[in-house]
Amino acid sequence: MRLLTVFVSTLLLCACTGDNSVEALGTLERDRIIHKATANEIIIAQPIPEGTLVSAGSLLVQLDDRRQKAVVARAIAEVAKADALLEELRNGAREEDVADASARVAGTRATLQEAKANYIRAKELVAKKLAAQAALDSALAARDGSEAAHDSAKEQLLRLTNGTRPEQLAQAEASLHAAQAQLELEQYILTELSVVATRDGYLDSLPWNVGERVTTGATLALLLAGNKPYARVYIPEPWRVRLQVGDTKAVKVDGVDRSYTGHLRWIATDPAFTPYYALNSSDRARLVYLAEFDLDDADELPSGVPTQVILEDD
Repeated sequence: MRLLTVFVSTLLLCACTGDNSVEALGTLERDRIIHKATANEIIIAQPIPEGTLVSAGSLLVQLDDRRQKAVVARAIAEVAKADALLEELRNGAREEDVADASARVAGTRATLQEAKANYIRAKELVAKKLAAQAALDSALAARDGSEAAHDSAKEQLLRLTNGTRPEQLAQAEASLHAAQAQLELEQYILTELSVVATRDGYLDSLPWNVGERVTTGATLALLLAGNKPYARVYIPEPWRVRLQVGDTKAVKVDGVDRSYTGHLRWIATDPAFTPYYALNSSDRARLVYLAEFDLDDADELPSGVPTQVILEDD
């Protein structure tokens, strides 16, 4: 379609008038704001109909967000879990746990004393040949086992009374921060399922209907933003070097008797079609360059209307 427009425009541009003026043809346009789907979900609401003027923040399309809400709920639970673990490590052991560990130490101490006494008696009996060597070996094993159990109980008590290591606190804090970051991400993804206008504008199109499942990246809403339209026209090749951004030209709009003042805001550096180096000198004169002119006092004009920028020789 663009190539066809360029071709037709080029033919018309060739029909220059005899007063050394030429018209650059095109149409009135506004900035197009395209809102795309960020998830493969079903459309459940389109509260604003096409052809309505909307303000920034207005809800245009609502996608089904039940799946993402469940993900957010799980992320909230993970944050609570990480926070509770960090708080537990900061508070250290409970008094009940310390008391229980102390009781274990006392119990293993008593068992160890008994095992030592049994070993001494067994050793004396074996020396007097009143007991077998197996009895001494059994008493020795019991004594060593009691010593190991007593040492383990003392170490457990030390772990509880010495508090949490700094490295464990650092790991717990890092886990909490990671969970919080994941929660923020999931909440942001949830907000993207509610497609809102990012600028004031005209709701030009809603390509999908309520009840349809959209694909990720599909266009959900098309806004024409901005109050002032601009003229998008094709400048003939001989005029390309004569124009600079900021230049002022008269602009005519089909169906309107008055002329408007246009200010050149952008002009392409490359021609709209065949490269110039593939053309001879006469063909190069038919090249066109896409350009955009801002218009003064043209808020009421609709988009898509044919327009002409008047280019005149000095």
